[in-house]
Amino acid sequence: MTSPFARAHTVVVQPQATAGNDLNTNVYICPQAGTVTAVTYTPVSTITGAATNKRDVSLVNKGAAGSGTTVIATLSFDNGINAAAADEKTITLSATAANLVVAAGDVLQWQSTHIGTGIADPGGLVAITIGANYA
Repeated sequence: MTSPFARAHTVVVQPQATAGNDLNTNVYICPQAGTVTAVTYTPVSTITGAATNKRDVSLVNKGAAGSGTTVIATLSFDNGINAAAADEKTITLSATAANLVVAAGDVLQWQSTHIGTGIADPGGLVAITIGANYA
């Protein structure tokens, strides 16, 4: 269940048209502490997954200093994992609850990484839903 105090933040992420290249984009600076409750990706054109040469997309918490590596959510466009153009695709959240917690000032980064020779990433919209943490 999403907290009534949760907010969705939608950002545009650029394409990576060259299959063998990666692209990291800082997408959000957290104004307060919270917990990520959902991440979605809506590509501008279709992505067709592949078995060996594929692409992973992830939301990573870089922390306030920008050097963190905590993976909040990730999806591998593997064989049979596809995304239709303009169709919102849910990105799987980390099963580790602590990985979903963000602090004020944390930088969240969208990472589009090729595996093998990769596949192209058309870019699109990333929506991040963050609920407030209350003590």
